[in-house]
Amino acid sequence: MVLLAIDLQKGLVVEDLYNFEGFVANMKKLLAEARARGVEVIYVRHDAGEGSGMSEGDEDFEFYEELAPLLGEKMFVKTVNSCFSNKELCKYLEEKGEETMIIAGLQTNYCIDASIKSAFDRDYGVIVPEGCNSTFDNDYMTGETTYRYYNEDIWEAFAYLVSIEEAFEVEE
Repeated sequence: MVLLAIDLQKGLVVEDLYNFEGFVANMKKLLAEARARGVEVIYVRHDAGEGSGMSEGDEDFEFYEELAPLLGEKMFVKTVNSCFSNKELCKYLEEKGEETMIIAGLQTNYCIDASIKSAFDRDYGVIVPEGCNSTFDNDYMTGETTYRYYNEDIWEAFAYLVSIEEAFEVEE
């Protein structure tokens, strides 16, 4: 089992997120629990391209300090929604023989959704801990509605949707 911590970057972990304070608190709890249990935490962050404001060298590309990786934790970069677009990450997971992953981070309706479905398509067991993903309001739905739509309806076909405490107890 590994924890994929996706897009915990300064440009995305901002107060406009649905349930901002709850999301940060839940992510801190999830990261601490993973580390305490010896579950590898792997960070993946998004590079939106030069001039986007969220690319290598930009402040918004950097990790949100309260959710940043610890020294020695693996980090990968992606340029599209699914973290499985990064071939080095895929190779690393394959070499480790991982079969189950906890997926958490930002944004619910973009990178988290794409990563959950990509992991499922690759026959990984996928665990999604409650309150450990979030997103923004958009032209069609509030951040809360979007969160609930994916977490309470869409992902039930692709993942185990559990509490943070249960995330490390799921067995395939």
